[in-house]
Amino acid sequence: MAFTKSVAEIVAEDRTGLLGKHPTWERVRLGEVAAVLNGYPFDSANFNSEQGMPLARIRDVLPGRTATYYSGAFDADFVIHSGDLLVGMDGDFNSAHWASSPALLNQRVCKITTNEKFYDKQFLSLLLPGYLSAINANTPSITVKHLSSKTINDILLPLPPRAEQQRIAEKADELLSDLDAGVAELKAAQQKLKAFRQSLLKAAVEGDLTAAWRAKNKPIETGTQLLERILTERRARWEARQLAKFEAQGKRPPKDWQGKYPAPVLPDTAELPGLPNGWRWSSLGECFQIVVGATPSRKEKSYWNGTVPWVSSGEVRFNRIRSTKERITPTGLSNSSTQINPIGSVLLGMIGEGKTRGQVAIIDIPAANNQNCAAIWVSESPAPPEFVYYWLWSRYEETRRGSSGNNQPALNKFTVERIPLPLPPLTEMQEIVRAIDVSMEQIARQESAVESLLRQIEVQRQNILQAAFAGELVPQDSSDEPASVLLDRIRNERKKGTAKPRTTQKTALTVSA
Repeated sequence: MAFTKSVAEIVAEDRTGLLGKHPTWERVRLGEVAAVLNGYPFDSANFNSEQGMPLARIRDVLPGRTATYYSGAFDADFVIHSGDLLVGMDGDFNSAHWASSPALLNQRVCKITTNEKFYDKQFLSLLLPGYLSAINANTPSITVKHLSSKTINDILLPLPPRAEQQRIAEKADELLSDLDAGVAELKAAQQKLKAFRQSLLKAAVEGDLTAAWRAKNKPIETGTQLLERILTERRARWEARQLAKFEAQGKRPPKDWQGKYPAPVLPDTAELPGLPNGWRWSSLGECFQIVVGATPSRKEKSYWNGTVPWVSSGEVRFNRIRSTKERITPTGLSNSSTQINPIGSVLLGMIGEGKTRGQVAIIDIPAANNQNCAAIWVSESPAPPEFVYYWLWSRYEETRRGSSGNNQPALNKFTVERIPLPLPPLTEMQEIVRAIDVSMEQIARQESAVESLLRQIEVQRQNILQAAFAGELVPQDSSDEPASVLLDRIRNERKKGTAKPRTTQKTALTVSA
């Protein structure tokens, strides 16, 4: 849907300070001091990743570069250059300067070119995000929000004296550059912490983290013996459940009932790396029962807002789950194929092109889950759920690609059961979990400190921008041409037709690539 308020209304309602102005300044429509060029609907049949002209799409506005090329004909008017100011006209309405080689301007992206005689390009780029954010917040949407070039042209910009615009832009650039440098350092620190976490997990599940511990400790039970115990206990649980079912039905067990035990899934160890002495390879399906959840019909109100916690795949994000956003009723539970998982089950996201697929969580409450997650009932075995959780976290990217390595878009119960699992002796497994927990807590504290600093920098950024747009960042100069005179010149020249910007949407292509 489109913007429903006037820009004057959002300026009047603004409480952020990002749409303000100094009392001596005027306001001017963006369309009076800049030209808006709408992108062209280039034929997607000519999109590729190697040949032709680079193509700037909405996704490319913020990074300022693209990996998409266009191999068809184009008009030179739609070629953008490094430094051009772009706006994405769908979604979040982002703006940024193009930072790469010449490219074509695709549809739903526009280029804004200021008349530098009247309006400073850098000053506009400072202002624009605040106005676009306010417009976005006041644009209703059922699916994707849309921004029109008319709304962009109608933005009521503050109009300081031309010389003051430049002074503000230069001072803001100086201050914001320092903040940007700080942000870059903090984001680099975040990446180092992320890399350290992955190296920690890798070292743990490959046995390097506990090499010194193994040299001093001789476990009484090997990984092979642990697996034998897990398998024995797993079969005993299955037999107990089957006998309970026969008893509930008032039936005597048939003679061959034990022969119907579903054999655990054996691992394919042909291409797996070696493990430390005392360890062995297994698979999730060999060690644990794995179930896939379901979503009770949302058309039946009696299935929802009950007492049974129900986990959606969006809640599975490398965390412990102690509460859920939604609950189902016992009726909803009995009328769907989901079931309550025991405390200590590990949930694995199976669906999603975003981050969800491959993420894991441990549930600390009995809870059901939806069909996009596999529940691994680790807590029925002697193994600590945290070990399986950390193992799956360590191979997140590999799990996302699918256990067969063919870039599957989704996992399923079959592929989850075949995910390999290293089995150390139980005592070493417990030591691994303890060591990871200690390091993870330290990493979490450092990440929290970095995030806090990033929030502080963002507050400083907003303060700088508020001061800039309130006319408080640099002093006024009485020798500057007054804003009122500048506004008169803008409008007089527009009347003469010498300074009239234009909004362009060409419909024909005249130049061949």
